[in-house]
Amino acid sequence: MKRTMMDRVSDFMAGKGFYIVLLACVGALGVSGYYLFSGIAEQGRLVSGPTTIVVTPTPAPTPPAVSPVVTPQPPATATPAPIPTATPQPSQAPEPSKAPTATASVFTWPVKGEVLRQHALETLSYDRTMGDWRTHDGVDIAAETGTKVMAPAGGTVSDIYADDLMGTTVVILHADGVMSTCSNLATVPNVEIGDTVRTGDVIGSLGKTAIAESGEASHLHLSMTKDGVSVDPLEYLPKK
Repeated sequence: MKRTMMDRVSDFMAGKGFYIVLLACVGALGVSGYYLFSGIAEQGRLVSGPTTIVVTPTPAPTPPAVSPVVTPQPPATATPAPIPTATPQPSQAPEPSKAPTATASVFTWPVKGEVLRQHALETLSYDRTMGDWRTHDGVDIAAETGTKVMAPAGGTVSDIYADDLMGTTVVILHADGVMSTCSNLATVPNVEIGDTVRTGDVIGSLGKTAIAESGEASHLHLSMTKDGVSVDPLEYLPKK
């Protein structure tokens, strides 16, 4: 009976063949270990020696191109043309109000009566109230208390006041710088400051307000000035 190849191999392995295979495997392991240790030693020599490391720089990445951001602009608005304005003209200053112009100086006696005391600036006249001799800037015309007092001439009433010595007083500005002052009137005159009067217009009535001449008989004290200088009223009043 013929033996198969497998039977022969089995017999071989059962005898000395096992040891032969075992030795072969050990030899193969030795050879492999040799080459393994040789490679490790070679690598160790390479590592222990000077090593040159070549570093190849990696180029920096190029940033991507950024498209400019375009901000949308609002649509242009047409600017309206400025409306021309009229150039303000300097306002004309109002003409200053003119002072009332005195009327023509036609004089009359403010009351009808005797002259009790005359104008005296360069000479002295006797003062019955004070009982002495002194100057006198006007004329005293006798009249009863309550007698109507007329404007000596046309003009403008420039002042009305109560004098401490001469009592209620009305001042009238006439033409040519002449001014007449009527004193010793009743408390309330018939005119106001600024009134225009004509010759002979009633400006008040005779009173008893002039304490500085209370020793005299009832009278009107009339004084006058020309450009601020005292003058004798008898030079302006018509002759009797």
